[in-house]
Amino acid sequence: MAEHIGVYPGTFDPITRGHLDIIERGLKLFDILIVAVASNLSKTPLFDVAERVEMISEAIKGYPNVRVESFDSLLIDYVRQKKAATVLRGLRVISDFEYEFQMALINRKLDPDIETVFMMTAENYASVSSRFIKEIAMLGGEVGAFVTPEVEKRLRLKNSLMKGGR
Repeated sequence: MAEHIGVYPGTFDPITRGHLDIIERGLKLFDILIVAVASNLSKTPLFDVAERVEMISEAIKGYPNVRVESFDSLLIDYVRQKKAATVLRGLRVISDFEYEFQMALINRKLDPDIETVFMMTAENYASVSSRFIKEIAMLGGEVGAFVTPEVEKRLRLKNSLMKGGR
C-alpha cells in the first residue's frame, strides 16, 4: 500500500508552538508529513529560508516521519512532485478561514485531485502568530511560551544583530 503523504506549507517565520501542534496532530493523518518552507516573495521574512529550515528541523527531530524542505514553486506543482495528495493547513481564528478557503479553491481548480485539509489549532495557541512573536521579541518581550528555546535564542540573536550588537 502506498504511503499517504501530506504537505504542510507555510512561511514559518519563525515556527511557533502552534505550528508544532498542527505537525504533531497532522501525523495522525499521514504516514509522512512534509513541512514545506515557502520562500514567499510577497513577504519579507526575518529569517532566511535556510534558517527557517534549520529551526524547524531542530524542533521536529523527535518525529522520524516528518521531513522539512523548502520550495519556491507553485504549491500544487510542489505537492505533485512529492507525490502527495493532501495539503494540510492550520487555522487559528475565523479571519484565517477566508484566506485559506480561497487558496484551497484556487488549488482545487489547479488540480482537483489534491485535497486541502484544515485543522484547527489547539485553543491555547489560537492567539499565537509568527508576526506577533517577532514584534514582541523585537521589543524585548518574553516569547518562550510561544516558541521553542532554540527559536527564542535565534530571535534574541537576530534582534541583537538588528540593533547593531548592543
